[in-house]
Amino acid sequence: MRTNDLSIDARRARLIALFAVAAAAAISTSGCGGGDDSPAPAPAPAPTALTCDDSMKTAFKPDANTTVVAVKAFKKGDPLALSGTPATPAPAAAANDLCMVKLNVGPGNPGPASAPSTSPGIGIEVWLPTPANWNQRIHNLGGGGWQGGTYGNPTLIGSASAAALAGTEGSVVAGTDTGHPGAGALDPNFGFNPDGTFNSTLLTDFNERSVLELAVKTKALTQAYYQQPQKFAYFEGCSTGGRQGYYMLQNHPEHYNGYILGAPSFSWFKFVTSADLYPQVVIQRELGGVPLTAAQRNLVNGQAVSTCDVVGGQHLGFVLDPEQCKYDPTRDATVLCAGTTGAGGVVGTNSTAACVTPVQAQTMNKLWYGATADGSVPDPAVNNGYSPTVSGAQLWYGLSRGTNTSAIAGTPPFSIATDTVAFELQDTRYGGPNLLNASGNGADLWKMLTYGQVANAFYQGIALQPFVGNIDTDAKANLAAARAAKVRVLTWHGLSDTLIPPQNSINYYTRVVANDGGFAATQTYDRLFMIAGMAHCAGVGTAQGTAGVSPAATANSVPLPAAGQLFNVVKDWVENGTTPGSITLQSADASASQLLCPYPQKPTYGGSGAITAASSYSCK
Repeated sequence: MRTNDLSIDARRARLIALFAVAAAAAISTSGCGGGDDSPAPAPAPAPTALTCDDSMKTAFKPDANTTVVAVKAFKKGDPLALSGTPATPAPAAAANDLCMVKLNVGPGNPGPASAPSTSPGIGIEVWLPTPANWNQRIHNLGGGGWQGGTYGNPTLIGSASAAALAGTEGSVVAGTDTGHPGAGALDPNFGFNPDGTFNSTLLTDFNERSVLELAVKTKALTQAYYQQPQKFAYFEGCSTGGRQGYYMLQNHPEHYNGYILGAPSFSWFKFVTSADLYPQVVIQRELGGVPLTAAQRNLVNGQAVSTCDVVGGQHLGFVLDPEQCKYDPTRDATVLCAGTTGAGGVVGTNSTAACVTPVQAQTMNKLWYGATADGSVPDPAVNNGYSPTVSGAQLWYGLSRGTNTSAIAGTPPFSIATDTVAFELQDTRYGGPNLLNASGNGADLWKMLTYGQVANAFYQGIALQPFVGNIDTDAKANLAAARAAKVRVLTWHGLSDTLIPPQNSINYYTRVVANDGGFAATQTYDRLFMIAGMAHCAGVGTAQGTAGVSPAATANSVPLPAAGQLFNVVKDWVENGTTPGSITLQSADASASQLLCPYPQKPTYGGSGAITAASSYSCK
């Protein structure tokens, strides 16, 4: 009996142990649900790729503020046209199969339907290659001026150039109207509410929020359409596009791997006031509102070129180093009218297309130097206004000598200049006739400004930055976050920029260098290249040198970047680790070439060889 009793006890112990194991297993599979033995939930279905049709309007909803307003598939060769596209000029044809998607990112700004300050939100237009043609890159584009446009309009193409790039390059390409469907680069009217106050909502959308939303929404749509993220993302832009890129670099650098930024319009209120408005104020104050004629400007600018374009004893046709150009027309008998003397001398009455008076000559010195609080200008031999830092009495810079000054010293004045002073003085009436507002249209009151009042507007613009969306974008010259994110940045600026002084970029870059602790640190991720002879964003910007002295400056004699050249430099830097040293540019017919050097180095002639050949120069 005793043996049998032990066997029963052993069996009982084994049963208890087995029950404990089973209970533990049940608890582990049912969480905290006690003895619930219901089956585990089925896995969530895998996301399906978006299709290029109206189903995307409900399928793509990245957040509550974003809606898809239009989707259209284009086959290779189809005209890039929507229902509202005019028949003439004939629209370009799609270079490849593409899907166009238009987004609206709210909340926008409510108001009267007729007011330009009323907006449904930020319009974004995205061009998607077919999955088979996609190169796994995003290549987003910046805007120009006040931007605006039809990016969110379901009846009109926003950017045919973005469509062309997507078709030929194979990248996803997108752009934005920056939050207002205005008439384009020269339409500032979104910036004022109907009562004349700042429209801070849309100014912030324009300056900051739109470019961030462009990055975020393009990436989200790319992921949803291809069911995988991009391998590389790039942002490219000039002027406003350059400023947009630097906003991202300062605040959200991680969204792009590489940035290609030309003539950035940071320091907006500063350079526009000094380089674009101030020349017109000088004309009002010194010349009674009568600008130099085109022939007179060509005369003085041409002499500046021919005085400063000498390389190896020969005339190049454009100024290679504006920092060294100290040409002073008030001391040049070849441009002064007969019977007149230098600055401060007798003003001749025989001013013609063939000559200028001393006051007219001094006017040119003033616009080259930039704004001062009293209209003064130093002797160019002592200070020509071209410096990495603002110097002397300068408020900010003027254009460099030898640049074509028609845009800033001709008639009518550059409208963004008169728009900007209206913002600075918070009064639309100071603007030009293109500034329209229910409280009062632009009435050209800028013409009444004294030099002291221009200086006041300059400083007031700086103080107003928080209320105008921080349009200057240059207060934060610290790119530590960009360096930590391992982005790569190529900035370029034409030395004959006709709207934004090249010193604008040099000034900002040297401040970044100071924060980084030296050029060596900055150049590991950000390099600046200055392009002699180049205008604002594209084309030849130099004035023509004196006939018979300097060769004509044309697309065949002034080497400029080829389409995609600088983008490819950055792409190679990002994807292959090839840090750009010098860059060689060619003229349109390849008869001339130019060496670009990373600032602060400059192309230096070696003493032999053709002065029009990059191989005759080295970076020093």
